[in-house]
Amino acid sequence: MTPIHSADRLREAGLPDLSPVLAEQGHPLLFVTVSGAHLYGFPSRDSDVDLRGVHLLPLADIIGLREGDETQTRMWNRDGLDLDLVTHDLLKFARLMLRRNGYVLEQLLSPLVVHTTDVHARLIDLAPGVITRHHAHHYRGFARTQWELYEKTGELKPLLYTFRVLLTGIHLMHTGSVEAHLPTLLDTGIPAPSYVRELIQDKALAEHSLAEDLDAKRLRADVDALHAVLDQAQEASRLPDEATAYDALHDLVVRTRVTA
Repeated sequence: MTPIHSADRLREAGLPDLSPVLAEQGHPLLFVTVSGAHLYGFPSRDSDVDLRGVHLLPLADIIGLREGDETQTRMWNRDGLDLDLVTHDLLKFARLMLRRNGYVLEQLLSPLVVHTTDVHARLIDLAPGVITRHHAHHYRGFARTQWELYEKTGELKPLLYTFRVLLTGIHLMHTGSVEAHLPTLLDTGIPAPSYVRELIQDKALAEHSLAEDLDAKRLRADVDALHAVLDQAQEASRLPDEATAYDALHDLVVRTRVTA
């Protein structure tokens, strides 16, 4: 599916047209999308806007003595909106795609598109060829990290991340498609706790809302139950064990670099 820049999609997520903020970037951008809480469906009024994408280093920065930055970051405020932009060079991004990294696939396939190109569309076309049953490991580990953070802080954000990544992983094992939007995942039939919708509403009030009045034993049992569902989904998944898009990604990276 080829992404289409859509101001309507951004407005639906409570965001303005963000394309003007990209004008000052040093290298050509192949795509930029919105990730983070806005993509996941539980932004708060004071959430940062996480922009993620791919830039293209010139050939001289790849083969010469002066190496370009594979990853570029920028944080700034525009009209009261805190923006966080992280982009990887195309080669690094392609390698991340092949490392069973669900996070970069979520960025690539985000429907909140700020900037797109033909290369972006081609990467999206190739995404199914890098998805394997082993992506379950990414989501399992991510969920454990976020749960540990929740236990330390008591904040809603890592708790919602825990549920979100487990449901994303289960959905991916069942369908082969990446869905990062938590409210949508709650409508897919995966046995998620009913109170998660209320947690999303509570999180909307503030970025660092505390998860108050929650039964710790019930939370742990519900998270453990979703881990078990993910384990079962991985075992039963028909997804391949290895990526099939290696050669196609190689060709895309080479062709894009030498014709830039």
